[in-house]
Amino acid sequence: MTRHEVVIAGGGPTGLTLAGELALAGVDVAIVERRVSQDLVGARSGGLHARTIEIFDQRGIADRLLEEGQVAQVAGFAGIRLDISDFPTRHNYGLALWQSHIERILTGWVGELAVPIHRGREVTGFTQDASGVDVALSDGGSLRAAYLVGCDGGRSRIRKAAEIEFRGSDPTTSNLIAEAALAEEPPEWGIRRDALGIHSLSKSEDGRRVRVLATEQHVGATSEPTLRDLREALIAVYGTDYGIHNPTSISRFTDMTRQAVAYRKGRILLAGDAAHVHPPDGGQGLQTGVQDAVNLGWKLAQVVKRTSPESLLDTYHAERHPVAAQVLRNTMAAIALRRADDRTQALREIVSDLLSMEEPRIRVAAMLSGLDIRYDLGEGHPLIGRRMPDLDLVTSKGPLRTFTLLHGARPVLLNFGAAGRLDITRWADRVQLVDAEYQGMWVLPVIGAVAAPAAVLIRPDGYVAWVGDETGQGLAEALTTWFGPPARA
Repeated sequence: MTRHEVVIAGGGPTGLTLAGELALAGVDVAIVERRVSQDLVGARSGGLHARTIEIFDQRGIADRLLEEGQVAQVAGFAGIRLDISDFPTRHNYGLALWQSHIERILTGWVGELAVPIHRGREVTGFTQDASGVDVALSDGGSLRAAYLVGCDGGRSRIRKAAEIEFRGSDPTTSNLIAEAALAEEPPEWGIRRDALGIHSLSKSEDGRRVRVLATEQHVGATSEPTLRDLREALIAVYGTDYGIHNPTSISRFTDMTRQAVAYRKGRILLAGDAAHVHPPDGGQGLQTGVQDAVNLGWKLAQVVKRTSPESLLDTYHAERHPVAAQVLRNTMAAIALRRADDRTQALREIVSDLLSMEEPRIRVAAMLSGLDIRYDLGEGHPLIGRRMPDLDLVTSKGPLRTFTLLHGARPVLLNFGAAGRLDITRWADRVQLVDAEYQGMWVLPVIGAVAAPAAVLIRPDGYVAWVGDETGQGLAEALTTWFGPPARA
């Protein structure tokens, strides 16, 4: 039986990101992926929001994505575009880049980190005991791990086998999305709305194929969609199927909205779509999964290495469950505003007017782009629980960006006071202490300008765990809470 410290079921963006995080922390991690290659049929997610770009910037790989994608203002609510170009972030934009390219780039990254990927296999079951998990594979093989993480999508076998309840609402609309060839060109391209819902026809990048989105007349189909289903949906909307043929992909999505009641059950954890599913409106699914992975990775690594107690894993659910619940809420609201009747149209126009105002635009755009997230880490300075800004620092090693200090996924204590005033000797094996200067303003999305702190403790995921004054009060408690008890003197 092959042994790993962590096994990840699923090699999509969430699983790949989690694997990278664990590998950076020195954890022996492996991915089990049912696809025989990283090739991805269909478009899936179309890009990245600002906070997700920041996360990859924290690991030094954002440029790989930016080089291949197209920078654009992508935040939108119910089809209402929201500009974030005035937001206080180095990445005040989104990135248009299909998921197939995102996965390819992330696969290259985890390959550099020597993460093995067991392709052409699926996790078919598992049994867990006090010391680990036996993982059964579809080829008859098995793996042994300390922890198993389900990143295996909305129909997650891991979640079902763990008997974790998936609460939420059944679908009210059903859509087909496809790439195919047309025998005849339609008279108009773009989006159409009608009593059924929203539909669109658009050319692919190479101009030879067409991307199709069509709302189906009926909800409830559970079988894999066929070319016949696609033709019937087009005829219902456009009166013709335009001779559609030779599809490279056809998939179905609905507005079903569900969330796991627990992100952890013993040695089994869930992340990404395995933990939450929702309509794709706003493009928030991939983003939420990647952010799950970055929140979980360093915590799981510390528990595996016995640096921190197992209770640290409880903070994963406590922090990420409310974030996904908010995503589910805003996608349900957006779907409700897409209906085509006169009353909904009137409501959408009012919402559009509201979102053209400064404060509503900032609040909703920050929510959609992930820049407003605040984990409940207690009261105090506005930075606590929020993302650390990527400041241009002056240090003894010269100019450094904050995000550069996070490339290795290690926590950082930034000291803006006199050198030597903060003693973290007993955590020095885990936490970087950097004496730094910063002369600019401290500005946070939505919040605005905040008081300059004397010191900031940054977790590996880029969120602030502690803000100090000149005394350093509470630092030892914060270090112990997040990075384990101090080493013996």
